[in-house]
Amino acid sequence: MGKKVLITGANGAFGALAARALLKNGHDLVATMRDPDGRNAAVAAELRAAGANVVDIDVTDDGSVSKGVEAAISAVGGLDVLINVAGTGTHGLTEGFTSEQMLRLFDINVVGVHRMTRAVLPTFRGQGSGLVINVSSLLGRLSMPFYGPYSATKFAVETLSDSYRVELSQLGVDVVLVEPGGFKTSWIGNLVHPHDEVRLEGYGQFAKVPDHALAGYEQFLASKPEQDVNKVSEAIVNLVQTPAGSRPNRTVVDFIGMGEEVQKMNDQLAQVTSGIYGAFGVDDLLTLKA
Repeated sequence: MGKKVLITGANGAFGALAARALLKNGHDLVATMRDPDGRNAAVAAELRAAGANVVDIDVTDDGSVSKGVEAAISAVGGLDVLINVAGTGTHGLTEGFTSEQMLRLFDINVVGVHRMTRAVLPTFRGQGSGLVINVSSLLGRLSMPFYGPYSATKFAVETLSDSYRVELSQLGVDVVLVEPGGFKTSWIGNLVHPHDEVRLEGYGQFAKVPDHALAGYEQFLASKPEQDVNKVSEAIVNLVQTPAGSRPNRTVVDFIGMGEEVQKMNDQLAQVTSGIYGAFGVDDLLTLKA
């Protein structure tokens, strides 16, 4: 039975693929993005032709989120699922990112997730059911050089999701994470780089290393056909279609080695969390009341 789904960032690599996959599987979809009648008109038209309702939402603007979610619920007659995909990536030496860049990044990647979640929760709580899927990253579990600001936002999304999950579990609302690895998509070309080039001069020749590393990583991904970006949208659709109470808290999507190690971390975290919650007598919060 089809679900009523709202997805953010439907103009991006992960978002557009997930939107098409959801439509193909018979779900009623509201695909959101900024400026669907302007710079994103082409992808918006394609999604409309495929059966999606397209709504303009800027996740950094409270008014836009409130108005957009209201329009989305009206368009499909309710809401069952929110998928937070909208986000921005970064690459470069962390010291070179200005405070303004960091604030903008957190506003999109973290506060944007919070805005969207808050906007749909009155509906989810009122009906006693709902699903929030937050697209994080393996870099939200493991730090790697040259991704510091982006990784920091995804670590924040991870803990924000965990907090929401336990606080909403007894109200029938589920919150889960999808953790993709690196994929050869337009995301790489849209990475934000540090603006303070003067500050980076202090690194000498090492300041050139991030660019060389990124170029090498792109070549590496190109040699790994098993790292298929469609697997991310498949994971998202699978979570939407999995019965409440049966979904994993975290779904790793990676096929070139890093994912296996992060899965071990996730398994260990689940065990530690269960033990701590049990010690405080609140382990019932770890089980969704469906």
